[in-house]
Amino acid sequence: MLNLHTLWSLLWIDLALMAVAFVINQMTKRAGIVDVMWSFCILVNSVYCALLHQQGDGWTRFTIGTIGVLWFGRLGLHLLTRYQHETKEDGRYANMREASGKFETIVFLLFFIFQAGLALLFSLPMWWLTQIPTSEWSPFHHFILIGAGIWLLFALWGETTADRQLAEFRKSTQNHGKTMRTGLWAYSRHPNYFFEWLHWFVYPIIGIEAGLYGLWLYPVLMFLFLYYVTGIPFTEKQALLSRGDDYRLYQQQTSLFFPRSPRQ
Repeated sequence: MLNLHTLWSLLWIDLALMAVAFVINQMTKRAGIVDVMWSFCILVNSVYCALLHQQGDGWTRFTIGTIGVLWFGRLGLHLLTRYQHETKEDGRYANMREASGKFETIVFLLFFIFQAGLALLFSLPMWWLTQIPTSEWSPFHHFILIGAGIWLLFALWGETTADRQLAEFRKSTQNHGKTMRTGLWAYSRHPNYFFEWLHWFVYPIIGIEAGLYGLWLYPVLMFLFLYYVTGIPFTEKQALLSRGDDYRLYQQQTSLFFPRSPRQ
C-alpha cells in the first residue's frame, strides 16, 4: 500500500521552501527565485522519498535519489547563478508584478503556493517508484538500466552541453544582441527545453516492470508546460523583442523544439 503520509510531508516541505522564496521575493522584488526553489523542492523530495521508503527496492531508490541530486541540483544551481547575475527582474514576473497592481503581495503569495503544488505534482513519480518492493522487479532491473542510461547519455549530456554552449556564447561582448546558431542551438531553438522534456521519460521507463503506466503522463505534462505555458512562448516573445529580425531569421532556419538539420 502506498504511503500517503509521505505526500503530506512532501507538501509541507515544498510549502516551507516556497515560503522562504516568497520572503526573498518580497525583499528583493525579484520573483525569479521561484524557479530556483522549484528545482530544489524536487531535489529534496526525491532524496526524502529515496531515504524514507525503506521497503522499496534498493536499486530503484538509489537511482531516483541520484537522478534527483544530479539533475535538479544542477538545474537549481544553474538557475541560481543566472538569477544572481540578472540586473533586472525576469520579464515574466515583471509583467506579472505590474499587472497585479495593489494586489501584488497576495497575487505572488498565491503564485508561490501554486508552485509548491506543482513541485509536489512533479515529485509523484519519485514518491511512487521508491515504494515498489523488490519482489515486483525482475532480478536484472533491465528498465532501471535503460532509464538511467537514457538519462545519463542523452538528457544530462544534452542539457549540460546546451547550457554550457549558451553561457560561453554570452560571455563575449561581441555577441550581445545576437542569436546563437552553433552547437546544439543550430538544431533546435530550445535544446535545453528539449532535454528537460527527454529527462521525464526516465521515470515511466523505470516503472515499466512494475506496471506503473500512469507515469507516462509526465512526459506529456512537461511537454504541454514547456511548449504552450511556461517555457517556449515567453522565451520566443522576449527573443523577438530583444533581437528582432535576427531572431526572425533564426526562427525560419531552426526547429522550434525537436532537433533537426537547419534550413538554409
